[in-house]
Amino acid sequence: MRKLIILPLLLIACFVQAQMPHQESSAEIFQKIKKLDVLGNVLYLAAHPDDENTRFIAYCANEKLYNTAYLSLTRGDGGQNLIGTEIREQLGIIRTQELLAARRTDGGQQFFTRANDFGYSKDAEETLEIWDKEKVLSDVVWTIRKFKPDVIVCRFPPDGRGGHGHHTSSALLGIEAFEMAADKTKFPEQLQYVDTWQAKRIVMNTGRWWNDKISANDSGVVAENIGVYNKVLGTSYNELAARSRTMHKSQGFGSTGTRGEMEEYFEHLKGQQAEKSLFEGVDGSWNRVADSKTVQTLVKDIINTYNIAKPENSITKLIQLKTALLKLKDDFWRKKKLHEIDALVKACAGLYLEATAKSYSAINGDSVEVEFELISRSFNDLKLKRIVNAQNLEIEEFNLPLTINKVTTFKRKIYIKNFPISQPYWLVKEGTLGTYTVDDQLMIGVPENYPALFFSADFEIDGLELNYSLPVVYKKNDPVKGETYRPFVITPPAFLNIEKPVYVFSSYFEKEIEVVIKSQKDDAVGEVKFTAPKGWTVTPSTMKINLPKNESEQRIKIKVAPTKGAEQGELKASISIDGVSYSNALKTIEYDHIPTQVYMPEAKSQLSFIPIEKTGNKIGYIAGAGDVVPDALREIGYEVVELNESDLLPEKLKYYQAIIFGIRALNTIDRVDFYMKPLLEYCKNGGNLIVQYNTAHALKTSNFSPYPLKLGRDRVTDETAEVRFLLPNHSVLNSPNKITATDFENWTQERGLYFPSEWDEKYKPRSCVLYFPSEWDENYQAIFSMNDKGEEPKNSSLLVAKYGKGNYVYSGISFFRQLPEGVPGAYRLLVNLISLKQ
Repeated sequence: MRKLIILPLLLIACFVQAQMPHQESSAEIFQKIKKLDVLGNVLYLAAHPDDENTRFIAYCANEKLYNTAYLSLTRGDGGQNLIGTEIREQLGIIRTQELLAARRTDGGQQFFTRANDFGYSKDAEETLEIWDKEKVLSDVVWTIRKFKPDVIVCRFPPDGRGGHGHHTSSALLGIEAFEMAADKTKFPEQLQYVDTWQAKRIVMNTGRWWNDKISANDSGVVAENIGVYNKVLGTSYNELAARSRTMHKSQGFGSTGTRGEMEEYFEHLKGQQAEKSLFEGVDGSWNRVADSKTVQTLVKDIINTYNIAKPENSITKLIQLKTALLKLKDDFWRKKKLHEIDALVKACAGLYLEATAKSYSAINGDSVEVEFELISRSFNDLKLKRIVNAQNLEIEEFNLPLTINKVTTFKRKIYIKNFPISQPYWLVKEGTLGTYTVDDQLMIGVPENYPALFFSADFEIDGLELNYSLPVVYKKNDPVKGETYRPFVITPPAFLNIEKPVYVFSSYFEKEIEVVIKSQKDDAVGEVKFTAPKGWTVTPSTMKINLPKNESEQRIKIKVAPTKGAEQGELKASISIDGVSYSNALKTIEYDHIPTQVYMPEAKSQLSFIPIEKTGNKIGYIAGAGDVVPDALREIGYEVVELNESDLLPEKLKYYQAIIFGIRALNTIDRVDFYMKPLLEYCKNGGNLIVQYNTAHALKTSNFSPYPLKLGRDRVTDETAEVRFLLPNHSVLNSPNKITATDFENWTQERGLYFPSEWDEKYKPRSCVLYFPSEWDENYQAIFSMNDKGEEPKNSSLLVAKYGKGNYVYSGISFFRQLPEGVPGAYRLLVNLISLKQ
């Protein structure tokens, strides 16, 4: 029963490292040998990818040598993406892999709950209601029972000082789960797989950004100096943490390492209070395991006699240690240490194991040729006993001795039958706004899918067997990057990619839509079918296709048009092959810092009928962090030209109706300060200059507006919040489209974010209950007032200023979220900004 829990975790640990096989250096091997003598677990708990303290994780995993894990309640779907245009589910996939890359760097493990990052939340009450508190709480309890931490460390305080409802909720859930995990009446269905567990204490890792006065002399506070230099690894934990933190590239968290002492502070929350050290009272030795004297003696002997020039000399003693471990009754620690020993023998022997396929994918009904490569480079007395196909449990006996530094290769044909499609497991079933749907208890918390196809290799040394997992991967040689790897996946026999994610119609004229059909097999013959919402016509609605070769493509075109009463909804595509219907698109996510990911969502696009009037046609766009606003503007008929610095000449700029800054462009473009002078001059000479939201942190220029403007952190997270019109006669609300309250219906995730906190010469306050435009605004005109429940009005979501002959606009409105969803009011409002009279 317990084996079902441990084995999947070990497979995952193997899989995420199997993209590029890593042979540990002798120093790294010694570090892991020392870990054999340490029995302790630490669980770090927070809300999102990038919330974790990588310094602390690196310190615990490599200095204390504890099993150290980060439990991120969400996968970060609701954040922004600084490296590409992926948002929502695709961004969650990226950030999941970034966390795994971070853990491979700092030595930690990674877990998740089923909570979905639905966007910024201002309080825990809202968060826990949307998340479905009981589900997420059960997942935290499950992780504690499974991982058995001695100490639990929350990143954020439970009283709201962490600034985000998700942050506060992570602490509240951690505190509640701390005691629940030890109570057999709580979530008893888990106890068929795990035992109850009581951690010694739960603390808060206090950040100086909410308590810059904290001291180890404060009541209930202990400090740990984590700025230690590891001589074996040749790095300090501050430096190691920076490399780990830099894996969060989609959030722009590239970090520079520091050196020297650094204290982290921990405030007591529950359990046995620590007086001097976070880990006091935690027995991290073999004394916590009964009848382990022989094991202790053997471990210390292996450490003391390790020869850094000849790691293979330790293998015989490691096998003796394994024999002793097998006699222990402590199921949890026996299995963990047996896995560590197997991994150490592999490293000491220089054992290289690899299983590769000639293609990155296969479909059910295929046969896949897998090539195995095995070599022991430092040790002779190693025998391959058998290879087991983990999916169908086919066993092939070998009894083959491996000769030192002699490669053994062989190929096997594997038949793919009834394999699940390799969709990220948390996205297989439709979830809610707050939680993913995962029905299998054993999958909850697992960071990523198990390998689509993998084998188990059994070896023998001195009569004892060692087991290693071999995930099948795809490997090729890139002429620039060299040897590259990607996971092997199971796909449907064909994909349907509709050209654009959203189509906006401003009249009853039809549009031609291109759909790419991509085959994943030879002789893919089938019928494509399209369905649309009420009030739409699709011509043709069905079409025969014939794709003769695997990975061949056929581009087809259909015509779509709205009729009177056309409802907003989705155009969906499906294909029937051999009597089975499939409706998957193909999204490939490729970045150098993470393994290539394949996501196969439903093949669909949003259809929106939005009567829009517009003036002008040509727009300049300065790309910031990845967003799809330019594509959305092209969809409604604008000619959008993406500009760079060489384009910012007066004779070129004068032809643009408007120039728009992409989101966070002021944060991400290094030379944006040089952009501003010609662009403000363009505005003064009669152009419309629109700046979308930026953060006050890490601005690359302070000269981005014609009049004083200070950015703040105000936002309205309730997408249904009332929007009040402060200047109902302003042209923004009237020309060329009449903006009404209905234009703010059906928005998604939020109204807007990072509104200016002060503006104009008078530096107006962040919000005003009473608002008198004629008295307050000399230059900027505030168009809207809005606020979340219980808060004062926020009046700076959209500021418009006359500047010379043109108009300057600063917008915190979240157009980048609304336009991809086809929200009519967002399109109409942005068109009005572009169309401001000059």
